[in-house]
Parts: sequence; C-alpha cells; structure tokens
Amino acid sequence: MAMKEIEKIAEKIGIRKKEIIPWGKYKAKVSLDIFKRIGKRKDGKLILVTTINPTFDGEGKTTITIGLAQALAKLGKKVCLAIREPSIGPVMGIKGGGTGGGKSQVVPSTDINLHFTGDMHAISIAHNLLSALLDNHIFHGDKFHIDPRYIVWPRVMDMNDRNLRNVVVGLGGPKNGVPHQDRFSITAASEIMAILCLSKDMKELKKRIEKIIVAYSYDEKPVTAKKLRAVGAVASLLVDAIKPNLVQTTEGVPAFVHGGPFANIAHGTSSLISAKMGLKLADYFVTEAGFGTDLGAEKFFNIVCRYGLSPSAVVIVVSMKALKWHGGMKIEEIKKGKRSMRAVKKGMENLEKHIENIQMFGLPMIIALNRFSYDTEEEIKLVEDFAIKNEIPFSVAEVYTQGGEGGIELAGKLIDILYNQKPNFKFLYELDMPVKEKIEEISKKIYGAGKVVYSITAEDDIRIIDKMELNNLPICMAKTPYSLTDDWNIRGRPKNFKITIKEIRISAGAGFLVPITGKITTMPGLPARPAAEKIDVDEKGNITGIE
Repeated sequence: MAMKEIEKIAEKIGIRKKEIIPWGKYKAKVSLDIFKRIGKRKDGKLILVTTINPTFDGEGKTTITIGLAQALAKLGKKVCLAIREPSIGPVMGIKGGGTGGGKSQVVPSTDINLHFTGDMHAISIAHNLLSALLDNHIFHGDKFHIDPRYIVWPRVMDMNDRNLRNVVVGLGGPKNGVPHQDRFSITAASEIMAILCLSKDMKELKKRIEKIIVAYSYDEKPVTAKKLRAVGAVASLLVDAIKPNLVQTTEGVPAFVHGGPFANIAHGTSSLISAKMGLKLADYFVTEAGFGTDLGAEKFFNIVCRYGLSPSAVVIVVSMKALKWHGGMKIEEIKKGKRSMRAVKKGMENLEKHIENIQMFGLPMIIALNRFSYDTEEEIKLVEDFAIKNEIPFSVAEVYTQGGEGGIELAGKLIDILYNQKPNFKFLYELDMPVKEKIEEISKKIYGAGKVVYSITAEDDIRIIDKMELNNLPICMAKTPYSLTDDWNIRGRPKNFKITIKEIRISAGAGFLVPITGKITTMPGLPARPAAEKIDVDEKGNITGIE
C-alpha cells in the first residue's frame, strides 16, 4: 500500500495542518500548541501491549501493537498508536529493525530505523554537552571541589560498543583536561532520554534538567546541571526533539514514534507527551512497553502512570517460540520446526507468572499468540486451553502476514473486554516506602524472588539517597529481559531465587532510582555476526538489509 502524505494522516485523528511541522512528505513533528485546543477533551481507551520474557529475537510485540491498531481501524474505530524510536545500536546489532514487520509496520521504516528526525542525535549531543561542561568546570579550577571518583555522569552514543564501557579521559598533559575514569552508555540509557520521555512540556523539561546530578564533592554534596549553569543550553538542543514524531502504518493508521528508552536499563516506553496527545485525539490508543511485564509493563504502571495515565486493558503477546524456549528447547531446534508439547506446557509456567503480574495491577487482559509458520494447531490448542482454564480471553494474531485483517479477532475480543471488564488499576507500591521495601516489592512479587541482597556499594548508595531525601522516588530496575531472574540463562518460572543489587544510580531529573542487578550493562556490545553485515545501499541510495 502506497504511503499517504503526512497531512492526510494527521487529518484522520483531527490534527490540523498548522499544527504539524513536516519533515519531508511522510514524517512530521506535531506542535505542542495543539494541547491548547484538545487539552480538555476526554481521554480515549489506553491499551498497553507487553509480552512474556522474550527470546533474543523478540516475540513480535511491536508488530502486534501495529497490527492491532490496524485491526481496530478496520472495525471503524478512531485509533492511533505509539511505539518507541529504534536505537541505531541494536539495529546494527542483534535485534535489527524496530518498526514491526511484514504487513504491520510503521513507515517509512528505513528512515525510522536510522536517523529519522534527528531526536536520538539531539539527545546524545545534549547529554554530551553536559559532560563537556562538567569536565570544563574541573579544568578551570573546580570551585565545587568535585571528587573525581564520584563523577556519575557518563558520556553516551547511539551505538553498541563494549570497548567504551570503561575508559579514561583527559590524557595527554595539562592542556588536554584532567584525567579521570569515565564510561559510555548507549543513548537510550541517557537520563536526558528519560527526562524527554517523562516531561509534559519544555518548562517541565528544564525543571528536570536542573535536578540532574553529574558528580559529588568531597563532602558528598551533589553537583547538578543547575550549578553548572547548563540548563538553558542543554534544553535548547531539545527544542525540536520534545515534539512528537507522526508517521503512519502500512495501512495508513496514524502512529507516533517518539523517544526510545530501553526497558532493561531505563523505563522503556515512548514519550508521555505522545501518549497524552494520542489519548486526546483517538478513541483507542495502543502503545507498547519494552520486553515483558517484569520490566516495561511494571515500569509503565509504577513510573509513567503516576503522571496521569490510567490503562484500560493489557495485551500479553506470546509466541510458540518463546514458550518452547522457556520449556527447555534450543532456539535452533525451535526455528527448524521441531515439535514438543512437553516444552510448550513447561514454558506456559512463564506465561502464567506474567498473567499474575498484570492481575496485581488490577487490569483486564487478553493473550495474543503471534503465529509463526512453524506453529501447529495442536500446540496452539494447548495455549488456548490454558487461557480458557485461567479465564483469560485468547486470540491467534496473524498480523505479520495479513496486516489488520489478521488481527480482527484480537481487536474484537479486546473491544469486548474494554466495555465489559472494568479496570481497577493500582500501583504496586507507595512512594513513601523505604527504598529497600520498594525494590523487594518488585523483586519478590513481580519476579518471584525469595530474597534480595545488596552489595556494599548499593548499601552506601541507599545511605546517600536517604541523606539527600530522594527516597520517595519510584524504582526503575535494570535487569536482564530474558529471565525473571537477574541471570539470563535461567528460563521458565524459577522460584525463591536471589536478586543481587550491585549499585543504585540516582536519576533525580528523570525522577527515579535505578538499581543495577546481575551483569546488566548500560552499554550493549555487538554479537559475533551483527545485523550490520547484511545492510547495504545501492547507487540510487536504496538501503537494504534492515528487517
């Protein structure tokens, strides 16, 4: 299906021509001035798409998000969706593209997967400006008496590069800076990214930037972006990035692609601005949260929804591939079409835990099985019977091959849930609980852990958090997405395991605390055979190999 000009897409949800800033023919920024006109409208239905613990290939959550929105449109509903902007690092790494697949994609997909409207680069530059100002302050006398051992603001880049996880900067003599240990994170892990995605306007964005802690003095006093007089300059680099990006799906459904925090190391959902905008413009707003209910969904509920969002229903995406993987099969055997009813049954223990997680938040749900070509009717029946036994609606989705048509049953059953099951949304924990209690609520209730242990560093971090009176912030756990535990090798539904908290980073501007668990890193590496090896461009500029 040919793409429509972006003005036509905007019209579908009532965005006026003067309210968009075209970025070529098929992309646009939406002015925040639109809230003056639509701000008092009633919100539409908020539908969150999540999944079980995925395999390394993913289970098609973004594809289902897009396909579901297209199916709702086919049923005559006024709908739009929001997904996160892909990071170039994973596009070139193990994941490949992040725009859906087959007949359920957001387009122009190559543009979105690569430079898009420049938001990722703006966030990177804004972040690194603060790094430069910090080092410049130290070079020119350091009036705040910064302890170089406690410079906590890393540098960032939008690429997977393990060699930059730990570096030394400032080498080369007195004219080249003051040497100290540093590190790089990927842009998706930047606190600037989180701030952009959790701010409702430029005024709030600047207030959040003020609170960013970049280092500590020798007497443990925080040095902030405000103290470095960096707020205005950093915010100036985000003046366009804060505006949501509007594109379309392969079937012409309006789609916001704005912000790209990872759910394993950040909060994992697209911008609050795009969500609030979409809820005012459409009757049905479909969005995704990164990875499973233990990461993206938990953070969406406990962090993002504290800013005035109230979910109506949840779609849990499962694939036979993931169920078999959690049931003990090797991924190579699964992809060759090997059958194992025993592995499917065993793998459903993981699904069962994710169902329980959504129930903790008081939300109705539906299970969507993303069908692959090697799935058998017998295996699918096993999952359907499990859903019936647990009184959870179930639907097979074939939106990859059929587009919106392949999600009609899913959309129909979802509408039935929305109008016949009342949500009773609640948070997992209260913000005034001690830091350890909040961490243990997540670890024990959402993951199923038996206990949580803290390193000496983490214990000291909690002491500093209490001293600075930041203990009322929500928790943003950094954990592997591939397991309920903090060890990606442990599949299925383990019980009474141990979660290890190595350190707790303070994101005062974003407004949350980040406990680092297990072997998680904020700078991914490339695999042995990165996706970049398959990407090419011809003489006419046509790019191939991004899937």
